[in-house]
Amino acid sequence: MDGGMGGMNPAPASPAMPSGGGMGHGSMAHMAFYWGERAQILFSGWPGDRGHHIYFLALFLVATAAAVCECLSVLSRRLTPQPSAPATLRSTFGLALTAIHTLKMGLLYLVMLAVMSFNVGIFIAAIAGHAVGFLIAGSGAFKWARGGGPKAEVAASLPPVEKI
Repeated sequence: MDGGMGGMNPAPASPAMPSGGGMGHGSMAHMAFYWGERAQILFSGWPGDRGHHIYFLALFLVATAAAVCECLSVLSRRLTPQPSAPATLRSTFGLALTAIHTLKMGLLYLVMLAVMSFNVGIFIAAIAGHAVGFLIAGSGAFKWARGGGPKAEVAASLPPVEKI
């Protein structure tokens, strides 16, 4: 019997993927959510068995990456070139927006891969990071995050104009 692979033999076990199907160092890959500080996030053996402080550092880094993603999303939505701007300025602006988008997508994929560790703490850190990032940059709860600058504040303080 060829195992349904058309006569192909399975690949030999490597040190990074032992024949037991684990993720290296004799550990098994989790396929359901689990609690615990023994996690493997993004890199082989990290944070692993290095203690609470490294696990909490991993939680902080995942939350920070998620928050930065939200801030970059809001930033890219708010930055729009004026239609009357010169073509060179619009081109430069387009390149800057592309760079912001590329950074945001790279961070989003890293957060997604971290969540795929199936560690509940990492999942909660990612959700909390997205929430904090949106609160800071996207909700408008903070005066400096509303956008518009001083002119918008002056315009908001003026009484409404009646139509004649």
